[in-house]
Amino acid sequence: MSRVQLALNVANLDEAIVFYSKLFATEPAKIRPGYANFAVVDPPLKLVLIEDANQTPGTLNHLGVEVSTTEEVSEAQARLAREGLATATEEQTACCYAVQDKVWVDGPGGEPWEIYTVLADTEMPAGELRSAAPGEAACCATRPDLAGATSGTNACC
Repeated sequence: MSRVQLALNVANLDEAIVFYSKLFATEPAKIRPGYANFAVVDPPLKLVLIEDANQTPGTLNHLGVEVSTTEEVSEAQARLAREGLATATEEQTACCYAVQDKVWVDGPGGEPWEIYTVLADTEMPAGELRSAAPGEAACCATRPDLAGATSGTNACC
């Protein structure tokens, strides 16, 4: 099953959880410090809430499509490349309390999209949303740019 992902910046995670639980008539699938996600059945949606006092509440963090398998991620990367779109891939990435394989592509307005699969749940050190390699910042502060380096785009998960 595939579903669209919408990741939003929120000022107060607890208030946002109450609102979105009522809006979609479902409880969060995962809650961690500064982070929550909902696996909404109808409409099929993965709603991710990222608490960030430095971002305008309600603004877009990033978009995505959650797929079931790594093969689907690879197929998406190959299809996007055939269409002439620049992509960046990540494998076995710890992000947003999950281990994921993913491919990133930017929309025409620079909006970051990820096509990803969740391989396993994991805990993140000190409430970080992404494992940080040397020279990289935490998740939802950076993501690989389409040249393979790290950009300052506020995206992940």
